[in-house]
Amino acid sequence: MARSVLVDGRRRSYITLPGYRLGMKPANYGQKFPAEILTREEMSRLLAACSRRGPAGLRNRALIVAMWRGGLRIAEALALKRKDVDLDAGTITVLHGKGDRARTVGIDPDALAVIEHWIQLRRKLGIGPASPLFCTISGETAGRPLWTGYVREMLKKTARKASIEKRVHPHGLRHTHAAELAREGVPVHVIRRQLGHSSLATTERYIDHLTPMEVVRVMQQRTWANHDRTSAARSRARATGQSERPGPAAGPAPNGVDTQASDPGLPIAA
Repeated sequence: MARSVLVDGRRRSYITLPGYRLGMKPANYGQKFPAEILTREEMSRLLAACSRRGPAGLRNRALIVAMWRGGLRIAEALALKRKDVDLDAGTITVLHGKGDRARTVGIDPDALAVIEHWIQLRRKLGIGPASPLFCTISGETAGRPLWTGYVREMLKKTARKASIEKRVHPHGLRHTHAAELAREGVPVHVIRRQLGHSSLATTERYIDHLTPMEVVRVMQQRTWANHDRTSAARSRARATGQSERPGPAAGPAPNGVDTQASDPGLPIAA
């Protein structure tokens, strides 16, 4: 079966066509995967793997940044128009989020610069403001909406190119955003508004599932005291050339000398 087809005189991949998976069960149907948070180093590699030689790579890089640094769902990102990004205020307006709820999210200056670069290139390509912010750019199809199937496949391909072993998908970028905010100590009610959750309880469950911070902090504060004392005793024994095996029982020797107290290679009784 051919991997592409001619549409309006241009060759397109089957996965970009509407209805490509209509009636088909996804490959992961019935499977549940744990959330896999990407590290900053992995995110840097993912962005670096986007080509900078052509407009498609710059568009994809800006789209990844919007979902990661803005915490946007894939449908929210693909529905954005140019007017929804306020470069001066550093905000993105989501008009129709989950449950048809509108919200305004903040985005940091570095991320905004990547999106602004795409906006400038988009203008040079002659794509008008009525088209989606992240749209097709080829020939007669320029300015049309991107399909979610294309974005998912693009992320998989880019992750392989970046040698990232974790499962990289659109909602995983939103997971990474939420986990980063929690680790930075951002209040839960602020994270709720950024993510567009309907209730604080939803955000708390969401964060606890992604980053069980309290559990991690408590476990990291534990010490292995017995192991430390045993290791110290063995180190002293090796330094003095004595055997690591326990010596004779403590107590005064016939000459009246306490053998345990006089042997530096033996552990001192507590």
